[in-house]
Amino acid sequence: MLSRSQTLGLAALTLMWGVNWPVMKLSLQELSPLFFRAVTMTGGALWLFAFYRWRGVRLTPVAAEWRSIVTLGLPNMLGWHTLAIFGVAALASGRAAILGFTMPVWTVLLGALFFDQGLTRRSALAALAVAFAVGLLLIDELGAMAGRPVGVGVMLGAAISWAIGTLMMRRATLTLPVEALTVWMMALTAAALWMLALAFEPWPDWRFSPRMWALLAYGVFMNYGFAQIIWFSLARHLPPATSAMSVMMVPLIGTASATVIAGEWPRWTDGVAVVCVMAAIASVLVPPAAWRHLAQQASRRTAQR
Repeated sequence: MLSRSQTLGLAALTLMWGVNWPVMKLSLQELSPLFFRAVTMTGGALWLFAFYRWRGVRLTPVAAEWRSIVTLGLPNMLGWHTLAIFGVAALASGRAAILGFTMPVWTVLLGALFFDQGLTRRSALAALAVAFAVGLLLIDELGAMAGRPVGVGVMLGAAISWAIGTLMMRRATLTLPVEALTVWMMALTAAALWMLALAFEPWPDWRFSPRMWALLAYGVFMNYGFAQIIWFSLARHLPPATSAMSVMMVPLIGTASATVIAGEWPRWTDGVAVVCVMAAIASVLVPPAAWRHLAQQASRRTAQR
């Protein structure tokens, strides 16, 4: 059972991650994708560095740890965050969230393909559910007058990059605290994003509306700040089934909040796709014992009635 503070933290984390998708979409109305990522990730890295330095976390890597920071940062930070922001630019934010959070299924499939982890029946069903969701959204983008099917490919690339990074993290031998690893991966990724932005995008005039400054503050302090802090504090104690529920809810919240925040009304295809992706995530992340426990509880309630 989760404590009250853990339950509130998990709810806040899921809400922050889900709402971040339409926040990114609105931000791109006034700032180009690479500059947006560079600004928010720089601010987030500085905020986390200050917080964990205050908490006494070891933040200075030794020589051998820099290699892990660079190799793990490429797929986990640079690949995921760069491709995801271009996916949001091309697609409705809720749709981008649905495709981005196919990552757990890609993790299982890539693990079975390259690391001999074995593909269970549940994993195969999850892959089929994701394939159906992706196909449905791709057909919808191809059929729409202003559809951008390339955006589907970009978001899938982001999800696969995240999945590769997850597999690499599982196999890495780390001596640096995970909090410090994240701070330095963000810092190096931010530096790379600044270079890419300066090379490929026009220099912003920085005369933003008050709303835009609020959106940037959300990206820095919520998405890259408090969300990371809450996740690190919960990750060591959350059972796998609870973590899975949090991940499952993000695309649903992203799709629902996009209606209120960004004025994006989901199509019926988005509704079907989000259900398929949530079912796929549950199939690969929720342990069989958790399903048996839920079934036993349901059966006891039925018997009591």
